[in-house]
Amino acid sequence: MSTAPRRPRGTSPRRSRTLAAAAAGALLAAPALVATSAPAVALEDNPFVGAGQYVNPDWSASVEAAATQVSDPGLAADMLAVADEPTSVWMDRIAAIEGTERQHGLEWHLDQAVAQSGGSPLVFNVVIYDLPGRDCHALASNGELPATAEGMARYKGEYIDPIVALLDRPEYENLRIVATIEPDSLPNLVTNQSDPDCVTSAPYYREGVQYALSELYEVGNVYSYLDAAHSGWLGWPNNSSGSAQEFANVIEGSTYGWSAVSGFVTNTANTTPLEEPFLSNPDLQVGSGQVKSAGWFEWNPDFDEVDWTAHLYDLMIAQGAPSSIGMLIDTSRNGWGGPDRPTAVSTSTDLNTYVNESRVDRRNHRGAWCNPEGAGIGERPTVTPSGHPESHLDAYVWVKPPGESDGSSVEIPNDEGKRLDRMCDPTYQSSELGGNHTGALADAPLSGHWFQAQFEMLVANAHPAIG
Repeated sequence: MSTAPRRPRGTSPRRSRTLAAAAAGALLAAPALVATSAPAVALEDNPFVGAGQYVNPDWSASVEAAATQVSDPGLAADMLAVADEPTSVWMDRIAAIEGTERQHGLEWHLDQAVAQSGGSPLVFNVVIYDLPGRDCHALASNGELPATAEGMARYKGEYIDPIVALLDRPEYENLRIVATIEPDSLPNLVTNQSDPDCVTSAPYYREGVQYALSELYEVGNVYSYLDAAHSGWLGWPNNSSGSAQEFANVIEGSTYGWSAVSGFVTNTANTTPLEEPFLSNPDLQVGSGQVKSAGWFEWNPDFDEVDWTAHLYDLMIAQGAPSSIGMLIDTSRNGWGGPDRPTAVSTSTDLNTYVNESRVDRRNHRGAWCNPEGAGIGERPTVTPSGHPESHLDAYVWVKPPGESDGSSVEIPNDEGKRLDRMCDPTYQSSELGGNHTGALADAPLSGHWFQAQFEMLVANAHPAIG
């Protein structure tokens, strides 16, 4: 295990324990805490190396219950085989901190993590996800806080501050807390500024992410990975360069700059394959044009997440990031196995036929993100996966737990701020998808809620296969 500091600038200050304890005792009223200079905590080069990972008992219980509802013993066995895989704990609203009717609170999970660690290093994966005006270009994961000054004040005082107060308790200081920071947020500021909601949300996204990075860094044992969408969203040259600039501006505008960021995490907001094994050269000429010019790729040269993470790493280094930054790829639902998975490259000389017969991604369109039919679990959580040195991968992770819905397929009344997004409606044909249907599964519950049919499909179509 590396003992080098994660950042060239060295170490992370710990907060005053007296302040932290007082704030933790009054969670929802916790004030912002002031960083102190001692003691300092050295951060690992890669927090996943030499450590176990937290297995969420809530998710494991859902998996075990799901296995009892299927009649196929092989499928049930495969479900149980992944029940002890590590998945992230989502803090997707203020109430999640103390716990809701469907999940335990953060303190409970942290106590479970300490028990699971047995005194050995353990990674606790958590998702920070409650920005004002959240998910500005979609509806399925809209949040509870408005994109207003009042929403920003609540985000800081009622959401980030209580989370930080809990994480900073001395009983959790030996955990390695890996935080996925605000999925879907900053990428929307690059590609969706034609959406009035995203224009309104933009300053709050930037301020909120900067506040979260700075406050979490002061805890001392938090490793923050900023969401970087996926290849099918940001791979185009204008999108990728704009994203790199946006990410750098936000990071450098935070209190601790690059010291507060361990890297980036991709693919939480979509299901893009790790690799397109039969489509490796975007410039290859087939029939009438280059592979990247086919209708499926639309001139996007980043075909998969290995491509995107390698590209993103180079872009961020050019923006001034330290060479030690690492990448995480969410592989929880990007396996695309099953009987329809191609086994060889197409022999067609027609460009679009060649691509469509060769791609392992079987969606109707790369932008079809909601509960896509035919998807499968991808690579299991893996530390420092081999074979892709140019991507600088710290780990494959399951940020979005398999079996938790991406969004409801019909309008469902709720108190979570979530609405029907037509991208989750299987009957909807979208201009954003080239006029195709969404390919979403029917009868889906609210985002984050258990979706039995989806889990059965993901396990059955896993690649690599589970059994």
